[in-house]
Amino acid sequence: MTDRHLLYQIGITLVKGIGNITARQIIDVLGDVSLLFKEKASVLERIPGVSRKVIAEIRRPDVLQRAEEEMSFLHKNKIIPLYIKDEAYPQRLKDCVDAPILLFYRGNASLNAGKIISFVGTRNATPYGKEITDKLIHDIAHVYPDTLIVSGLAYGIDIHSHKASLREGLPTVGVLAHGLDRIYPPVHRNTAAEMLANGGLLTDFLSGTNPDRQNFVKRNRIVAGVADCTVVVESATKGGALITARIADSYHRDVFAIPGKATDVYSDGCNALIKSRQAALITSAEDIFREMCWEKEHKAPVAVQRDCLIDLNKEEQAVVTLLGRNENMQLNILCIQLNLPISRLAPLLFDLEMKGIVQCLPGGLYRLV
Repeated sequence: MTDRHLLYQIGITLVKGIGNITARQIIDVLGDVSLLFKEKASVLERIPGVSRKVIAEIRRPDVLQRAEEEMSFLHKNKIIPLYIKDEAYPQRLKDCVDAPILLFYRGNASLNAGKIISFVGTRNATPYGKEITDKLIHDIAHVYPDTLIVSGLAYGIDIHSHKASLREGLPTVGVLAHGLDRIYPPVHRNTAAEMLANGGLLTDFLSGTNPDRQNFVKRNRIVAGVADCTVVVESATKGGALITARIADSYHRDVFAIPGKATDVYSDGCNALIKSRQAALITSAEDIFREMCWEKEHKAPVAVQRDCLIDLNKEEQAVVTLLGRNENMQLNILCIQLNLPISRLAPLLFDLEMKGIVQCLPGGLYRLV
């Protein structure tokens, strides 16, 4: 990627009136995001969501000036920009309709790891919540030592899950509600520095962005979208953890909650999620593995009779071949390894199900019949 490409990728995020959904529509129509700043107004007006008012904002000279400043900041601080069409962009997040066009990342963990779990919870973590978090992460590390743990670097369950991951040797990524020019809260700076060596820090906010209240809600959609599932350890009846859980549910991701006593204030939110069936009740890491259909043992794949595969097209055959090498695979991982968008892969898998070749399992997993 050249600096010129990056300039326009940052630029589109700075245009007032263009959100993530509209930006994706623009990219789909134009292909090259630089054309947004070069095409005639008459061409841009044909794109849904691009009004004359928006075009006036695009033409403002300070948009690309600010983009150049941000580009210098990224280079100086060795921050990796992740454009939505980049291979390194989190593919699970890319499947979300409101995925950010551009992310900023410092770290060494793969954001497309084979297994990713988000941990969220109250900022007022109790000894019970901390103990449960420690036990879950310890057991995850013992069975699946390459699992990426994601949270928000906030007080309470967030920072405790990061610290537990570091102790257990699991990579852990913190999603920030501000730019990478600061750490909030400052007391977590040392932990954040440790995470850069085994994990990383991720945000979609430019440098100079303050950790304002509304930014934490925006941050939560990334916490929910980058992971296979979200675990809510403790939460009151209101709070960011419940928002993240509901966003994850809207993305059709699995949500798990640790139950608590009916009299415990910081278990009210978890109990409500379970009661409303927005989250599955879990008490151990084994419950997560079972619900997600993750199995440690890799058994030999079941052979499919050749006469069932005669009528497969090239893409269907690629799916079957890949599943034939694995006992089961998660939908997002299939997308990554086959280099197919979910909009194309989903109907392929459905057709293979109808042919009796592929079976869909809980947790978004697929396997050969």
